[in-house]
Amino acid sequence: MEISAHYQFRIRLHPLAGYVLRRLAVGAALVAVLSTLVFAATHSLGDPAGAILGPHAPPALKQQVRKELGLDRPLLTQYRDWLTSFARGDFGRSLASGRAVSEYLGSPVKNTLELALATLAVVVPLSLLLGVWTGIRPNSLLDQVVSGLTLGAIALPEFVIGALLALCFAVVLGLFPPVSLIPPGSNPLAHPDLLALPVATLTLTSLACLVRMVRAGVIEVMGSEYVQMARLNGLSERRVIWRHGLPNALATAVQSLALTIQWLVGGVAIVETVFAYPGFGQAMVGAVHQRDITVLQAGILLVAVFLITINVVADVLVIFLVPKLRTTR
Repeated sequence: MEISAHYQFRIRLHPLAGYVLRRLAVGAALVAVLSTLVFAATHSLGDPAGAILGPHAPPALKQQVRKELGLDRPLLTQYRDWLTSFARGDFGRSLASGRAVSEYLGSPVKNTLELALATLAVVVPLSLLLGVWTGIRPNSLLDQVVSGLTLGAIALPEFVIGALLALCFAVVLGLFPPVSLIPPGSNPLAHPDLLALPVATLTLTSLACLVRMVRAGVIEVMGSEYVQMARLNGLSERRVIWRHGLPNALATAVQSLALTIQWLVGGVAIVETVFAYPGFGQAMVGAVHQRDITVLQAGILLVAVFLITINVVADVLVIFLVPKLRTTR
């Protein structure tokens, strides 16, 4: 009876649901491994009590601070308590300021997310439009122009593009402020002039890679056998593109978009530094300078969980868009 029930469960489980469960299990295992690495790496930065009190503080006072912070307990106990609290949404308190980490990182994370979302709102439709158009008409004049511009953008790092944009549009033309000092507690979207240059910098750097990857996916799909067969069956070119070509090309676009979002996590930190934008990257740099282990642990693990989640969602969307892949899993 137990074996029969087991096989009934496997028969009823949809292939897509089984793939999702497997990806979630792999993601959870990665989070567990990364949490161990994050905990070990942050504890290797040095003595937090010494960073708080200064290098010349009496040893007895340092020991007292370690005891108050729970740093005198065994590392395994500290790791267990930290991971359990993190799973409950309790990130602890900043060692430098005493504020709750969720409060300390709340405003910077919000600012960074709004900057990233504003960038994606420009990048996604523009990259799909340019990537699909140039992929359908390779070697055309537009394709050559777009390919040349994107190749040039890829060759330049974010801080160079940001500096050039600030020089042209802030210093020379005076159209936008050279720095993006969002007032504390204010919504960044309420200050489009302060967001303009950071968004433009992130758009140029992320758009280049995404357009080229979407273009390559469209060219590959439009040259495939099933698209050629659809043309031989007398279907119009418009129907071939929209019914057979684009749905499969979107799989490449989804994976490319996932890579772009992951890149934004790192690229945003650089752009925030260039334009003095009060975001997550700036907060983490400050935590490193202060050796604020609690903030670093929470921030790094939050980024890791976010990246793993993006990968899982992208993989599931690809399987959903290309049904034939479900039979190969």
